Amino acid sequence: MMVVIYSFRTGTFARNIYLYGNERFTAREGFNGIPEEYHQPVKDYAAKQFTLMEIEKARINNWITQNEYEDTVLLRTESSPVSSEKI
Repeated sequence: MMVVIYSFRTGTFARNIYLYGNERFTAREGFNGIPEEYHQPVKDYAAKQFTLMEIEKARINNWITQNEYEDTVLLRTESSPVSSEKI
């Protein structure tokens, strides 16, 4: 069975985990966690849409684990944002 990944859900999950801290990848700290099939797309989205500082803040606040942090940072590219200044 093929699972459909919806981009609007990917972005929402990413913001809720990395920017707001009101969700987690897996069930912990009273959060249900997001569906497994969204883990990789959400990390990819965060790597390309959020600054390194935003990703580090999520790790420092324990919204993401060290492994989730490392997975995300490895996906960053030259076009990933470097500051929170939006053009």
